[in-house]
Amino acid sequence: MTHVAVLMGGMSAERPVSLKSGEACAAALERGGFRVTRVDVGMDVVAQLLALKPDVAFNALHGPMGEDGVIQGILEFHRIPYTHSGVLASALALNKDRAKAVIARAGVPVAEHIVTSRFEAAKQHVMAPPYVVKPVNEGSSFGILIVPEGANRPPAELTMPDWVYGDEVMAEHYVAGRELTCGVFGDKVWGIIDIVPKSESFYGYDAKYSPGGSEHILPARLKPNIYQDIQKFTLLAHRALGCRGVSRADFRYDPDKDELVCLEVNTQPGMTETSLVPEMAAHAGMSFEALVAAMVEDASCQR
Repeated sequence: MTHVAVLMGGMSAERPVSLKSGEACAAALERGGFRVTRVDVGMDVVAQLLALKPDVAFNALHGPMGEDGVIQGILEFHRIPYTHSGVLASALALNKDRAKAVIARAGVPVAEHIVTSRFEAAKQHVMAPPYVVKPVNEGSSFGILIVPEGANRPPAELTMPDWVYGDEVMAEHYVAGRELTCGVFGDKVWGIIDIVPKSESFYGYDAKYSPGGSEHILPARLKPNIYQDIQKFTLLAHRALGCRGVSRADFRYDPDKDELVCLEVNTQPGMTETSLVPEMAAHAGMSFEALVAAMVEDASCQR
């Protein structure tokens, strides 16, 4: 029986989401006949893994330390096969600035952006509104601030004492319109979801993780050429960054201007009951149990 250590929790701001993802995946793996150990990742993770000696590590971590190449490097060093992307792809994808440079070079459209310190971004507009300010190395929409057209000054939150998202931020041209996402597993591209947040102007934390926080339209109702372009760009971005296993690319599309941009590539997409990747897989005929089992089968080192 394959022994799978499900890595969950961690030390990033996304810990609560990771715990939910990890528990959902662990339970599904148990239903599928795997021997499962849940590992709440902390500073003693190496000792835990060496004691457990798992056959595979299922990475259900999100954010820094779990999604940026750090845990991947630990698993490589100790020769423990693991799921999702490897060291380089993980590090690249979590850094929004570096990731955009790589995928843009591959032909994926991205929004105009600049990287600066949060203190500079708080002094004056670093680009003409509307724009979005976001941390360079965070996920789950943490720290995202939208600066609307006509705003007199930058967001005050950037200099608040409780800001915990690092001093480097990205200011990115705001593209109005629809929030779209598409997933990849290996070389298979899934259907596109049109995400309609119920109570927020964008797909924020509550819209992502609260039941009923958003409506998911799958398949998205788009012009055939736009639908095909999003699937093409999703696979292009996955390959350009060197991703492995599952990844998900997020897009904004303004139908009035016919403007499509890729916002980011997520190498550790959520696996909770409200998450997008399990929904895409189910639409493609793959149950949650089959999905996590296939991810374990795909696990390896040197990813």
